[in-house]
Amino acid sequence: MADPPQTARIGRDPDAFEDFYRQHVDAISRFVARRVDDPYLAADLTVEVFVAAIEAARKPITIRGSAIGWLYGVARNVMAAERRRQVREQRAVRRLAGHAMVGEDDAARLTEKIDAEAHARALYLAMDGLSDAERAVLELVALDGLAVQEAAEVLGIRPAAARKRLQRARQRVQVRLPSSLALSEVFS
Repeated sequence: MADPPQTARIGRDPDAFEDFYRQHVDAISRFVARRVDDPYLAADLTVEVFVAAIEAARKPITIRGSAIGWLYGVARNVMAAERRRQVREQRAVRRLAGHAMVGEDDAARLTEKIDAEAHARALYLAMDGLSDAERAVLELVALDGLAVQEAAEVLGIRPAAARKRLQRARQRVQVRLPSSLALSEVFS
């Protein structure tokens, strides 16, 4: 059986923790060193084991076996959490590996495209209040560049219905566009 008073006290008594730490730090650092090859990570994980031990000792627990055995159990939990973190990190790195960093030339081209599409973004904001039918015609004509006849074909409606929806959509959108932007600028 572990020494329950010593283990229970480490969560409350700094002197008891210091004694406990000095007694077991070498064993725990070896435990961690057998599992990781980065000295900085090994030092961090050793500290994490003792922080987790303090937190666990503050709770009412029954320890079976020796204090070092209990501490190894805490260390195993810390190591398992570290492995899970590494797996998540590796997944994230793999997902990002296909995305090349944006260079200066790419950023300049993207900025040009963003600037060129400013009218379209303003139009999308102004279109928020439109019905789905009005929005569909307006998008096809104003943003995608289709003729009204072609938009009607895409939507499966008569050209007269498409013209009427487009007229209503333009009227509603003009009211919502910023005053600095005329609807004629958006459709040009």
